[in-house]
Amino acid sequence: MGGNAKAAGGSDYILECRDLSKSFGGTKALRNVELHIKKGEVHALVGENGAGKSTLMKAIIGLHKIDSGTITFEGKPYKVNGPAEAIRKGITMIHQELNPEPYLTVAENIFLHNEDAKGIFLNKKATNERAEKILKEFDFPISPTHLVGDLSLAQAQMIEIMKAVSSDAKLVIMDEPTSSLDNEETERLFQTIRQLKEKGVSVVYISHRMEEIFSICDTVSVFRDGQYIDCKPIGEVTQESLISMMVGREVKNVFPKTECEIGDVVFKVEGLTGKGFTDISFEVRKGEILGLTGLAGAGRSETMRAIFGLDPLVSGKMYMDGKEIVNKNPRQAINHGIAMVNEDRREYGLCLYRSISENISLPNLPVYQKGLLLNKRREKAENRKYAEMLTVKAASLEEDAIALSGGNQQKVVLAKWLMSDPKVLILDEPTRGVDVGAKSEIHSLMCEFARQGLAVIMISSELPEVMAMSDRLLVYHEGRINGELLREDIQNGKVTQETILAKEFGN
Repeated sequence: MGGNAKAAGGSDYILECRDLSKSFGGTKALRNVELHIKKGEVHALVGENGAGKSTLMKAIIGLHKIDSGTITFEGKPYKVNGPAEAIRKGITMIHQELNPEPYLTVAENIFLHNEDAKGIFLNKKATNERAEKILKEFDFPISPTHLVGDLSLAQAQMIEIMKAVSSDAKLVIMDEPTSSLDNEETERLFQTIRQLKEKGVSVVYISHRMEEIFSICDTVSVFRDGQYIDCKPIGEVTQESLISMMVGREVKNVFPKTECEIGDVVFKVEGLTGKGFTDISFEVRKGEILGLTGLAGAGRSETMRAIFGLDPLVSGKMYMDGKEIVNKNPRQAINHGIAMVNEDRREYGLCLYRSISENISLPNLPVYQKGLLLNKRREKAENRKYAEMLTVKAASLEEDAIALSGGNQQKVVLAKWLMSDPKVLILDEPTRGVDVGAKSEIHSLMCEFARQGLAVIMISSELPEVMAMSDRLLVYHEGRINGELLREDIQNGKVTQETILAKEFGN
C-alpha cells in the first residue's frame, strides 16, 4: 500500500476506507479502492478526471451510497445519509463546482444550517458578527450582508472555503479549492490549511496543480480509472513520477509550447476603460499567444468581457485588421471575428443538459440555415469534424455535455467557437479544473490554433502555465497594465515568478 501503510489498530488514522466499490449502471466508478488519512495531515488525492476521486469523496459525505466496502472515522464504523449528517460528525467538503445560494448574503452562506437563533427566529445580527470575524481572519474585504450572487467566481470560492473551515470540522475535503483563486488568495488558503493542521485537523486536498501538491501536502494517494494505485510521502515522489502514476503513461511535457511564425497585428485596443479597468492598450498578432496575468479582480477578465461585448465600455477604441470596430454585444464581437471561452464553462460556456452536438452548433446556427430550416446533415458532419479535431472523448455526440469530464467539456466549448472561424480567440483560465493529461492536450491545441494564424489571448492565474505558453505577457495591477514581459526574457531567466508576482502587487 506504499508509504501510508496502516498502523497497528489504525490509531494513527482519522479516516480509513477499505475495499470501496461503487457503480453507476454498468460503469464501475470505484473498484475496491482504499484511502487512509492520518490525523493532522494534508493528504493529496490525485488522478485524471474520471479516476474516481470526487466519487469517493461524495461517498464519504453521503452523496453516494457505496456498493461494498467499509469506512471508519475516528476508529468507529462510519455511515451518513447526506452532507448535513457528515458535517455533524466532523467531515465537510468544498466542492469543485460551486453551489452557493446566490440570493442569500455572505453571512447566510457561511453559516447555512448553522445560523444563530433567538427562539424560533433567526438572529441575523449575531450571524453577521460571526461572519465579520471570519472575513477579517481571511483579510477578505466584503460585507457580511453582501449578496453572494453579486460576487465574482473567485470571491464565491473564498466564501465556500470559509463556510467549510467555520464548521469546526475534524476532516476538511477540498476539491480543486484554488481553481479560481489568484496567487495571493492561494497563499491565504495555504496559511489557513497550515493553521488547521496545527489544530490537528486533517485535510484531503484534490488538485491538478502539481506545484500546490508539493508545496502544501504531506502525503499523496494516486487513483487511476476508478482504482487505487499507490500512496507515498510527498518527499518520495517527483512531479514526473506522480504524473506517470496518474495517467499510466509518460507525459513528456505539460506545456508543449511550439514556436509559431508571428505575423501582422490582427487586433488592437487603445485606452479601454470600463468597470474594473482603466486606460488599457495592447495589440496581438497572427500566430501569437498573448498572456494576461494578475491578482483576482485586477481587471484581466473584466477587460476581455468588455471586448467581447458582455460589459459596456466607458471609453477607448478597438481595431480589427486596422479598421475600428464596436462590440455592444457578443453577436457583434463574433461577427467581427472574436471568440471567447469564459472561465466558468459550466455557467457560461455550456448548456449542460443539451447534447454535445447542440452545444457545438449553438453559436453557429446561421451557418446551417437553409431558408427557415436547418441543414441537419451538414450540421452533423461539421460537428463531428470539430469534435474529432479537438479529440472530444464521448460515446456519442448526442450524449449530454454534463456527462463529460472537465477537459472534454472544455474541448466542446473550444469546438463551438472554432467553428465560428475567429481571428482572435480569448481563453479565460482555459485549463481550470482539468487534469494533467487534458491540460497538455489543451496547451497543444493552443499552439495549433496559433500555427493556423489565430491570435490567441490567454488569461491564467497559474504562473507556470502563463510563463510557459505566452509569447508576450502583460501583467495587470489594480485595473491597469503594470508591465509587458517577453518570452525570451522568461526563457533566459531574466524574468522569474518572483518578478511577475512583484508586478502583480504593483512594484
